[in-house]
Amino acid sequence: MVMDAEPGERLGTKEELRTTCGVSVGTFNETLRLLQSRGLVTVRPGPGGGLFAAEQSPMRRLGNSVLALDTHQPDDARAEEARRIRDALGPLLVEDALWHASPADVAELRRELTGLAKTAEESDPAAFAAADHRLRTRLAAISPNTLLRSLYATLLPLTEPDAVEQLQDRYEQHTALIDAIESRDRAKALELARLD
Repeated sequence: MVMDAEPGERLGTKEELRTTCGVSVGTFNETLRLLQSRGLVTVRPGPGGGLFAAEQSPMRRLGNSVLALDTHQPDDARAEEARRIRDALGPLLVEDALWHASPADVAELRRELTGLAKTAEESDPAAFAAADHRLRTRLAAISPNTLLRSLYATLLPLTEPDAVEQLQDRYEQHTALIDAIESRDRAKALELARLD
């Protein structure tokens, strides 16, 4: 109801909405607090007052869209969309890593690669996915762009693990990417990021 309302549209009084929803006062008030904290509704007192759909800033809409990822689609569709967006953000992170990675950052990435290699050798997709997540999170941490880091990190847990037969290739691709970042080979690093 709130998501479909136009900004400024009156939704009703607290009591009207609570009765319509058939919930207790406590449950309604907690829900209202949550909706207000997400910037979805405003409360206006007095005659003609009540709950109104809020005007959301673009950043607030983006945040609410990310929060809604869990509920709008089946897992397979959500995972595919998350992977697609994650992969589109990858070259931006790699570009930042090429500019900002210190020798200590590269050493940390190589430590994460060691764990990734072990899980690839053991042919364990779930463990590989966890190690891959840590490696990607560490790569994202190099970027000075907080919005980019946050979006990327939010999408990581939504993606599906790779198939067993892909693990070694994925490990080798990550190794080549980190080599390219270390040598500041922009063309190679961006090519590998696009293949991810």
